Amino acid sequence: MNSNHPTLSIEKYLERINYNGDLSISYDTLSHLVFCHFTSVPYENLDILNNIPLSLEIPDLYDKIVNRRRGGYCFELNALFNWLLEKTGFKIQNFFARFLLNKVCEIPMRRHRVMKIEIDGAYYIADVGVGNEVPVRPLQLDENHIGQEIAMRGLVFRFRKDELFGWVLQSKNPQKDPNEWKDIYGFTEEIQFEIDFIQPNFWCQYSQDSPFRVQNWLALRTATGKYTIDGNVFKIYDMTGPQLKITEKIFEPHEFDDILKAYFGIVL
Repeated sequence: MNSNHPTLSIEKYLERINYNGDLSISYDTLSHLVFCHFTSVPYENLDILNNIPLSLEIPDLYDKIVNRRRGGYCFELNALFNWLLEKTGFKIQNFFARFLLNKVCEIPMRRHRVMKIEIDGAYYIADVGVGNEVPVRPLQLDENHIGQEIAMRGLVFRFRKDELFGWVLQSKNPQKDPNEWKDIYGFTEEIQFEIDFIQPNFWCQYSQDSPFRVQNWLALRTATGKYTIDGNVFKIYDMTGPQLKITEKIFEPHEFDDILKAYFGIVL
């Protein structure tokens, strides 16, 4: 299907993510778009769990995320966000990343998509396709700034360089341990095209080893925290006080649809 399909409206997409700023090619615009996406479109794997095939065609993603107000995971969310950025004039390259957080083997497969955006000669990483704690604003990718610490929503992020994994995004929680850095994901800068994401997307949907087939995973950032579902555990993260407050509820199956609608805006 053609990504120039006449029913694909940039304005409607911007309305979906509650974005009302200008579309100048600037860091402020990119940062606002990324944050609005995180706080409007949930990360979720429900179609995979329900054995509903995922399409990475832009009109199909647009219908799911914009028209039907669903969410998705990295290959869906970052693909459609990439389309939006390209349509508004940003220069983008797409890469594969390996998830290193809680990795179960020495070299995890490449099963994540990230974007590098050029603005006035500087480069930034944007990623709206992760449910775990990642930057909700773009981070600059610069050899001269390796190790520079960026505080964001109670966490601190930085990039390091690794001989094998390339650029590695790290985070730490100063409240828990000011010295413990965790690797989130790593990527090298081989340019990937849309066709390259089809095979890992298929693996994530159908492989018995895919973590996306295990249990419900949902996350939606809010202005003051985050909502998450892991299996049958619903959590509300509240960052308004001096310490992070987490409210946890183990829900019954009959409560699931109500939680999806009330907190994630999803109606199955």
